[in-house]
Amino acid sequence: MRIPPLYRRPAWQRFFAGAVIGGVTSWLIFLYMFGVQQEKQITTLKAQQKTIHELKIKNAVWEHDLNKLNDETEQGLSIQDVKVTITNGETYGLDKLSVAEAEDALIEDLKSLIAKNVDTVFKGKMLLKKSIENKILEINKKRYALEVSEILFYSNMYIEIKLKRL
Repeated sequence: MRIPPLYRRPAWQRFFAGAVIGGVTSWLIFLYMFGVQQEKQITTLKAQQKTIHELKIKNAVWEHDLNKLNDETEQGLSIQDVKVTITNGETYGLDKLSVAEAEDALIEDLKSLIAKNVDTVFKGKMLLKKSIENKILEINKKRYALEVSEILFYSNMYIEIKLKRL
């Protein structure tokens, strides 16, 4: 059995030549289109990488400025107001006026802390606590010792105090 010699016929030769030329032409068109597409893709990626790099630099600058500003704010934080609350005045039968007068007296003693740096006052919190607890208040001709239950430090300093009858 033999393969027929069709390759010698001119019609078949034109068909094969056309198929080869069409294959080469389509391959060249494909390579051109793929190259153009890849160039666009590379250009887009380079632009995105440049944008990402610029944004990272801006972000680093913003973070540095924000951290610097936070540090300056934290260092410059000072006490602006002192608030004192007596929590158990009702247990001893004290009226609100007497409790308010006692709170005002304590606030007057602590006015020297206003405009001081929060860090400085916080470092001396034990001394502050002991100085408050060593104070004895006289309310309605009765003597009361003070016990500090809570101190909060921020721009406003809050102190909660419990009374103990002597």
